Amino acid sequence: MSGIVLTDANFEEEVLKSDLPVLVDFYADWCGPCKLIAPVLEELGKEYQGKLKIGSLDVDSNNLTASKYGVLSIPTLLFVKKGEVAGSLVGFRPKEKLVEEINKII
Repeated sequence: MSGIVLTDANFEEEVLKSDLPVLVDFYADWCGPCKLIAPVLEELGKEYQGKLKIGSLDVDSNNLTASKYGVLSIPTLLFVKKGEVAGSLVGFRPKEKLVEEINKII
């Protein structure tokens, strides 16, 4: 888990109404690849501070949002810009690939 803790309750405010683009990490505590990607997202959060918001949403306790966005596999990374989904990645990706995707969106 990294960045802002997202929930079904705060998703609209923190993500859809955000002035900055948001990278949403859909994860679960039991997910191995999710644990691998968390430190990478932590680093990216520091590197892109002020340009990109990063938040994590636990799919086990926030399944309304996960199902609304069709999240079937985790980790799923959703890029949201101005309230709209601007891209997504499913599964673990190396930092370079994430940087590439982030730079397309911001």
